[in-house]
Amino acid sequence: MNRQICVVVAAGALFAAQVQAQVRPEVPESLKTPAGEQVVLAAHATGVQIYVCQAGAEQKFGWALKAPEADLSDSAGKVIIHHSAGPTWKHVDGSEVKGKVVAKQDAPKPDAIPWLLLAAASHSGEGILSRVTSIQRIHTEGGLAPAANTCDASANGKETRSAYAADYYFYAPGH
Repeated sequence: MNRQICVVVAAGALFAAQVQAQVRPEVPESLKTPAGEQVVLAAHATGVQIYVCQAGAEQKFGWALKAPEADLSDSAGKVIIHHSAGPTWKHVDGSEVKGKVVAKQDAPKPDAIPWLLLAAASHSGEGILSRVTSIQRIHTEGGLAPAANTCDASANGKETRSAYAADYYFYAPGH
C-alpha cells in the first residue's frame, strides 16, 4: 500500500513537471503559433552556427549560413535532440522533423541570432517529433556571423563556427 502511494505521488509529480514545462513562452506576436497547437517539448540548445564565405549577388562576398550544429537538452540536462542542416531536429526516439522559417524577429540581445518561428516541412520516424507542426527558437545568445569585412575573395570557401545557445519549443495540434 505504501509503495503504491509513493508510485502515485511520483507519477503525479512527474505529470505536474511535464505540464509546467509545456507552458507557451512569451514571444512577439509574429512568432506565435496557431491557437490549436500545444507545446509538446521544450529543450535548450548549445552548439554552433556554421558560416561559409562566398560570393553572392553581383559577386559581392559575404558570410552565408551553412548549417546549425547543436545538441538540445531536456530540463534535467540530458541530450535528447541533435539539430543539424535542413534545419532538422532528430530526437533520441528516432523521430525527426525538418522545418522551414515562416517568421523572424531580431533578438532582444544585439549580439544574438534572430528568434524564429518555423513550420514543419517533413517528418520521419515515429516518436515525439512525428506530430510537430511548429517550432520556435527563442532566448538566443551568440551565433552571429563574423564581421562582413572578414569575408573577401581571399577567404572564399572558408568556414567559421560561431557558438550559440537558444531555447526551442516544439508544438503539435492539441487533443
